[in-house]
Amino acid sequence: MKVVIFFLAVFAAFFTTFASPDAHAQEPAPLSAYGALPEVEDAAISSSGNNIAILLTAHGTRQVVFFDSDMKLIRRVAAGEAKVRYFDWIGDDQLLLVTSQTEDLWGFTTDKAEFSVARLIPVTYEGEIETVFAKRRDLVNSVLGNYGVRKVDGEWAAYFGAIELQRTGRTGGYNWDHGRPFLYQFGTRSGQARRISNSARQDESRDWVVDASGNVAATLDVSLKDGDWVLKANDTIIAQGNERNGRVGLVGLGYDGRSVIYSARDEENISRWYEIPLAGGEARPFLREVDIERLYWDESTGHLIGYLDVEKGPVFNDPAHQKAATGIRKAFADFDLRMVDWSPDFKKVLVRTSGNGDSGSWFVVDLTNGKAQAIAYEREALTPQRVGDVSTFEFTAADGLDMDGILTLPPGKEANNLPLVMLPHGGPHAHDREQFDWWAQAFASRGYAVFQPNFRGSTNRSQSFKLAGYGEWGRKMQTDLSDGLAALADKGIVDPDRACIVGASYGGYAALAGVTLQQDLYRCAVAVAPVSDISAMFNEDYRASGGQPITKAALLDQLGPKDRWNDVSPRRFADRADAPIMLIHGKDDTVVPYSHSHKMADALKDAGKPYELIALEGEDHWLSLSTTRLQMLEAAVGFVQKHNPAD
Repeated sequence: MKVVIFFLAVFAAFFTTFASPDAHAQEPAPLSAYGALPEVEDAAISSSGNNIAILLTAHGTRQVVFFDSDMKLIRRVAAGEAKVRYFDWIGDDQLLLVTSQTEDLWGFTTDKAEFSVARLIPVTYEGEIETVFAKRRDLVNSVLGNYGVRKVDGEWAAYFGAIELQRTGRTGGYNWDHGRPFLYQFGTRSGQARRISNSARQDESRDWVVDASGNVAATLDVSLKDGDWVLKANDTIIAQGNERNGRVGLVGLGYDGRSVIYSARDEENISRWYEIPLAGGEARPFLREVDIERLYWDESTGHLIGYLDVEKGPVFNDPAHQKAATGIRKAFADFDLRMVDWSPDFKKVLVRTSGNGDSGSWFVVDLTNGKAQAIAYEREALTPQRVGDVSTFEFTAADGLDMDGILTLPPGKEANNLPLVMLPHGGPHAHDREQFDWWAQAFASRGYAVFQPNFRGSTNRSQSFKLAGYGEWGRKMQTDLSDGLAALADKGIVDPDRACIVGASYGGYAALAGVTLQQDLYRCAVAVAPVSDISAMFNEDYRASGGQPITKAALLDQLGPKDRWNDVSPRRFADRADAPIMLIHGKDDTVVPYSHSHKMADALKDAGKPYELIALEGEDHWLSLSTTRLQMLEAAVGFVQKHNPAD
């Protein structure tokens, strides 16, 4: 309890200091404080806990900065506009940095693709930054899946999926053969790449689990034609079955490394986890009654060490780890907490918080002395008084299904008859929680209540709740949003006559549906990277898979029968649009092609309906670039303010 009290004291002192210069300010911060990438994007702690890597922007320069245990600078590496997907330490001396880039393709089943590139950055020693596989002419210098880092014969090795090229006769050149990855071991100091497992056969997919010694512990092969699957350990089949939609996958090694966990659908079509010994035996349900948000792994062995229970928080197999995690959670109980990284001995833990009064803060928790040190803040311009209150609002859908959503209020305003921005999440299999959301907070700063409903199909409840969204695009998934609007209005929190709907990806689809499939609900709609036609989406995804039957089965499960799609495709109801629409779309989107917005704009134009179309040059589906993300936010907020003024 002493440690918890110390953490609380440090935390309270930090926020008192952080808040004091701006204690009575009511002037909203510029939209760049919300829309640009945060000053701190990510961080990681080294194996010993002595070194920290932080991806940050300082004085206009985006960079990865390395600090020692005293927060003294070790090194910095420019990041520019690279789309950093993740990074992690390899021991104490190297950093693995993975970025992605969009490439145009010709002669493939898709026109654009996102390729991941892995680089190794020397931190505590002199050396050049090395791109994984760049020295091998017979390998594409892109990685397909990260299978962990292990120490083998005293040297660190990383494991990636790799695409092999085919040698072309006497010319010494190499050509594309197929895109099924092989499993490779890559020496992080030697730079030597070695194949350790073959690729899948044609019309199959393959996944691997690597054990603590760097050997393949288990292999899962799935037929892309009929969904037959086989799980092997040491070339021996230990489990097999059929998943017609391909929804089977490897999860990882069990707690002691002598079992493997995999996922498969049960007779009710609900995805379950099963654990089976690597030596063979009976597959048993794993954590059947637990609602798990994420799993925790020992990064040096691949063994499971715990999980994050949606209700109870972190649960660790090691009692000492559990005690530490419980103490950290209590110390930061008033905030959305994420234990981002930790040293293997769990003596130092890297913690990120956000929520009410907190626009994103990073701490190093030292369990040896009970101290929590604030090391970085994501948005220093957004002091506590500029962060709108965030809470969970519960309501009941028209058919009686219980659900909730995240309500963000304008800073300093009463929750009474406020104008509303309905902000459904993408996915649709995702969910919102009580944390700082830059998009929601930007609208709240301009005087709007913002509601992010966790409609059916979201992942914040049971598997049954997620499955309740299947076949309900434009139907119950859509009316869940308007049921939430009605519930907020009944409580007097919002004015139902002053609402707009805004969203991205699936949320963009919902925004379009809100003013075409539904009527008289919203004054305007902003759709970012939206799906505008379900048939088109199905054809694109099916084509990108190479016409795989299991992809077709999976899409039909989620979307329902084909003969119902046109009835819920906004582009086909453009003539019914009853409010102005803004369409915003990245030209390099590989998830939802730009054509969805372009064709929706054409349909609105033909119908004589008011609309605006904004193309984001060089931007992808995830709004990865700071300049275009801010461009999107300024356009979206300006459009809502024009058609639904807050004052």
